[in-house]
Amino acid sequence: MAARSLDAYLNSAGDLARLSAHAGRLVKLQRVFEQIAPSYLAASSHVANFKLGKVVIHADSGAVAAKLRQMLPSLVDEFSLKGAEVTEIQVKVQPGHAASQHKKAGVAASVGASAKSDLSRLAGELPADSPLKEALERLVKRSR
Repeated sequence: MAARSLDAYLNSAGDLARLSAHAGRLVKLQRVFEQIAPSYLAASSHVANFKLGKVVIHADSGAVAAKLRQMLPSLVDEFSLKGAEVTEIQVKVQPGHAASQHKKAGVAASVGASAKSDLSRLAGELPADSPLKEALERLVKRSR
């Protein structure tokens, strides 16, 4: 038996087919939202749900939510112009989303050779129990 694609499997079962179709609608609405919303707002919010013409958008902060709420009439119009049957938009603040979805890999601090020697010398002049001394030593050690 040949291996079936994930899409074929998802579309074969009734409940999975409905779930797959809904997820597909959400992805399309998200793409439209990214086109019509200012980039700084689209980066801090996302389409969370769609039901009976109502789009729910989750914003990462109250400030983003407030700005989106100011733009609701134009966003509804823009969704319609892009072919989405949107009659209402609800904006909710979901601050945990930013932390969990947009985690960035930690970037190691990098300093030049002369700065490393200066930092090492400064760390050497600080008391042994100084938190600053420990931080400087870690910086020098981690630096490339």
